[in-house]
Amino acid sequence: MRQNILKVWYLLLGCFLALVFYLSYLQVGWGPALAAHQRNPRLAEYEAKIKRGTIYDAKGVVLAETGFAGDKRIYPRGADFAQVVGFVSGRYGRTGLESAYDRYLLGKDDLGKFKNTFDRLLGKEQTGNDLVLTLDADLQKAAFAMLDGYRGAVVVLDPRSGAVRVLASAPAFDPNRLDDNWPRLLENEAKPLLNRAVQGAYPPGSTFKLVTAAGALVNLPGVAERTFNCPGYLAVEGYKLNDTAVHGEVYFEEALAVSCNTTFAALGLELGTADFYQTARSFGLGKEPPLELAVRTSTLALPGRLKGTELAGSAIGQGEVLVTPLQMALATAGIANRGIIMRPYLVEKVRSASGELLQQAAPQPWLTATTPPAAGVIREGMKAAVQYGTARAAAVPGVAVAGKTGSAQNPHGKTHAWFVGFAPAEEPQLVVAVVLENAGAGGAVAAPLAAGLLKRALGVR
Repeated sequence: MRQNILKVWYLLLGCFLALVFYLSYLQVGWGPALAAHQRNPRLAEYEAKIKRGTIYDAKGVVLAETGFAGDKRIYPRGADFAQVVGFVSGRYGRTGLESAYDRYLLGKDDLGKFKNTFDRLLGKEQTGNDLVLTLDADLQKAAFAMLDGYRGAVVVLDPRSGAVRVLASAPAFDPNRLDDNWPRLLENEAKPLLNRAVQGAYPPGSTFKLVTAAGALVNLPGVAERTFNCPGYLAVEGYKLNDTAVHGEVYFEEALAVSCNTTFAALGLELGTADFYQTARSFGLGKEPPLELAVRTSTLALPGRLKGTELAGSAIGQGEVLVTPLQMALATAGIANRGIIMRPYLVEKVRSASGELLQQAAPQPWLTATTPPAAGVIREGMKAAVQYGTARAAAVPGVAVAGKTGSAQNPHGKTHAWFVGFAPAEEPQLVVAVVLENAGAGGAVAAPLAAGLLKRALGVR
């Protein structure tokens, strides 16, 4: 009898210890995640008592605010900032910067918690913190107007600091009307919920020749002084890689200006797998840019596959190379900023509702993409592209522009139109990257769009 009682006691003790262990695990391991989960009723009750912070552009334009009743989030600029600012919805969750900076916007940072606890005791309104972004609302609006009728994206950033001025993706949606439009947004084949600027995956086409050019200039001594013969194609392992024209004898800068496929495919083969792959990595491929939003990592074939036709194709932005518009903007910024790619960022500062500065962005280098001399040679080739080459439509009166076009083949339809560039060419203030899906030649459609945006940004009439 005594033994049976001991067995029951041990069983109960074991169950008790297991329950203690399980509850402790939930508290320590899952507690923070469960507490922050958007479906947690306690969190919803807590948030209902706090006026969510306001989001501003770089010039103080309101991009997101909480209405007077305190129960509705309002987006005055509508679709212009839908994918980057995101939305807050009790039914559909939160996205974009609304999600990434949720803790600050609700005042759940250490200082905000202390202040709101004090305000609650005093019977005052509890408030979250405000965000001031690097984005320019007027430029963003202009970019969206230029994207009208296209699927694509525009990225504009300052190569000196990494501050992003425009992050536009089309088509977009109105975050003020989520409840009415949500089923249609999910079913829409154009994918308006997708932020193409940071998550779209595209073959870069000839814009990727900037990366190949950098690899060649660093690893092949004297290549800048060489001339190359272009018969209009390059034979690689029995495969004929066609060019856009028979360019004949071209020197390095000219090959970049006229976008000679033959020259850069041959340079890719001459570089070899190791140097080409390392160059691409130095420009950020295979690495996730440290932006405040979720960003797709740009990719290329692994070294084991990066040989022969794949290497030649990748050198001119085809093959298995897939990039985001943000990635190509950063790669171009590396050329503009004499080889250094600065860390991109969207939030300039976080401040309390009373104006106290809580967090200030500090520009810092992200990658060393290439050397200053190599960047200088490439800059001259990009200037030549705008002066007499494939990027002539990117010219801006009174301003020297450096640019590179791309017409990227894809297996699902017409080519994607690309343009990347910067201005002023000698002392760059802005980098722009444009991609237009299935729109044709980059020089015909993407380059003039970029020129219009640069004119507006630089105040050129």
